[in-house]
Amino acid sequence: MKLNQFRSSLLPVTFAVLLIGMSVAGCDPKPNADKANALQTYFAPADTGMQTGGVKIIPIKTPKGTFNVWTKRIGNNPTVKVLILHGGPGAGHEAYEVFESFLPKEGIEFIYYDQLGAGNSDRPTDKSLWVLPRFVDELEQVRVALGLNKDNFYLYGHSWGGILGIEYALKYGQNIRGLIISDMMSSAPAYSRYANEVLAKQMDPKVLAEIKALEAKGDFANPHYMELLLPNYYEKHICRIPTAQWPEPLNRGFSKINQEQYVTMQGPSEFGMAGNANLKNWDRSKDLPKITVPTLVIGATHDTMDPKHMEWMAGQVKNGTFLVCPNGSHFAMYDDQQTYFTGLTSFLKKGN
Repeated sequence: MKLNQFRSSLLPVTFAVLLIGMSVAGCDPKPNADKANALQTYFAPADTGMQTGGVKIIPIKTPKGTFNVWTKRIGNNPTVKVLILHGGPGAGHEAYEVFESFLPKEGIEFIYYDQLGAGNSDRPTDKSLWVLPRFVDELEQVRVALGLNKDNFYLYGHSWGGILGIEYALKYGQNIRGLIISDMMSSAPAYSRYANEVLAKQMDPKVLAEIKALEAKGDFANPHYMELLLPNYYEKHICRIPTAQWPEPLNRGFSKINQEQYVTMQGPSEFGMAGNANLKNWDRSKDLPKITVPTLVIGATHDTMDPKHMEWMAGQVKNGTFLVCPNGSHFAMYDDQQTYFTGLTSFLKKGN
């Protein structure tokens, strides 16, 4: 067959294929329309007033007066609204900005919330405010102000935020649809034992001796203390990435931490809670069966928290699921991202 004849024979076939393609695409425009509607709904403003990029300042009443806390909404989903309780205490929302890379594409609404004393919220200096019951009361005021309820409210707590989440679920469980406890044990004494009896013993004995000597002197501000911790503890159990390559949101969060609040509640040591830390005796292990809402417990193999304890927690709540991040540490949302967010989004989308 000559070239011109070959080209001529292809024209009807090509035209037919084009017609079929146009007809298939034209027959069912619904998927594209649905996608466009979903995007329009997700990015719809929460109200008709002046827009602020999702930021809402909420006045909080405390025994020491009224203070403002900062929140920011990302997306809009009437049935799945995730309120993020950051760690620390006193660390702020910054480290959780990674959620923006995973939750919006799943249509999941989430809300940053800097607790009183942290991030963009007011920072009073009265230490009597840094007690757990007051934070629970603050969280309830935030929930009411944001219009969250049992039909849409998922409470996510990471590290210290997990403690706050457990306490809130025990007191106000009727207000939440689901609970996520990420990288936190249900017992501060058990956490301290794990840090000292398991993690500390994995360190070079000479390095550990230097760290303990500095702690015994109360010399936590000594630059050498952090020089020892960064490669020997932080890069192994906080975020398993060389600190020089740590993600900017994580570094920014650590740089803004409220040290006074942190030390008052957690204590100055990285090996559990000690000294006068007001959380050092916190233990809700026996109360976990009282939590009846669907609960996802997330742990990591290299975490500062005992992954076996966290797996046990998932079996103690009435409706629990455990997610382990085998390559992750305390910030597994960075060093084991796919495992972390695949499991988290699956839990949030279940039944929706």
